[in-house]
Amino acid sequence: MQFNPATTANLNLKLLQTFLLIAEHNSFRAAAEKVFRSQSAVSAQIRHLEEQLGIPLFHRTTRRVHLTSEGLQLAECAKRALLEVESGLRLIRESADIRRGRVSLSCSPTIAEARLARVLAAFEKEHPGIEIAVRELTSEALFESVRRREVDFGIGPVVETTEFQFEPLLEDALYALVPRCLLTTTRDTISLATLTNMPLLVLSAATALRRMLEATTRERNLSFTTRYEFAQAQTLISMADAGLGAAILPRVALPLRTSPKTHALRIVNPPLIRQVALITLKGQSLSPASARLVQLLRQLIPDPLERGRLARRPKLKRAKKLC
Repeated sequence: MQFNPATTANLNLKLLQTFLLIAEHNSFRAAAEKVFRSQSAVSAQIRHLEEQLGIPLFHRTTRRVHLTSEGLQLAECAKRALLEVESGLRLIRESADIRRGRVSLSCSPTIAEARLARVLAAFEKEHPGIEIAVRELTSEALFESVRRREVDFGIGPVVETTEFQFEPLLEDALYALVPRCLLTTTRDTISLATLTNMPLLVLSAATALRRMLEATTRERNLSFTTRYEFAQAQTLISMADAGLGAAILPRVALPLRTSPKTHALRIVNPPLIRQVALITLKGQSLSPASARLVQLLRQLIPDPLERGRLARRPKLKRAKKLC
């Protein structure tokens, strides 16, 4: 089927999209609902198109609507044409977006504090024209920001849900930063049962880490006393240094050098490990600028050396009353 220039000049993308919707659903009513127009308006559009082409595009009966042979030809041509247009527009947008644009993300505070700076520095060096907006949020608010599409993606904990897509970036063991006056061991690990006998300093209930701790203690028929809770890991560290309790922290949040008054012990029996992941809505696609930032996150969020924490820690001596 061929169209002369005078005919095709009067066609537009919206009309072709409406035509394809009718063909897909075999229904004028369904197509009208999709384009938020009345059924009579959609029917008038198709009649006008058929008059322009001089051929019927649909067989209409009281029970069903289906394409004529010419309508099938037009549907195949229209699909190819719209795909070409969409592909061309996407390439144009991608070309502009990678040079200038905006990337927004939300990030859990412990990861933002310990690992995000080097990623953003590397990205800005490569793409100085792109604006980056970062929201530092606890897990509940982080997931809500992704759900509402207020950000392009999130960096935070993996949770059990079918709503989001998770791409693991880092496995992060939980540690206890314990005042030395509470310790009677020289080991570098501590069981959860032993830990729950101490006054604990924990992150707020809005964090996934806190919920993990509470769920695991319930499973083990354990309970713990919360001396204080805070939103920032650095606050817990200073409280532990003051001898107010054992701070429960992810490994990435531990200080490079612990205070002489505290010692970092990996929690075991059971080991507590959180997964940090890239978080998007299922089926969501990222812009080229966002995708490039994600590439850097994959490379730079993990740290194989773990900053040499264990090698630089002071040796643990028998407990002394330092607090």
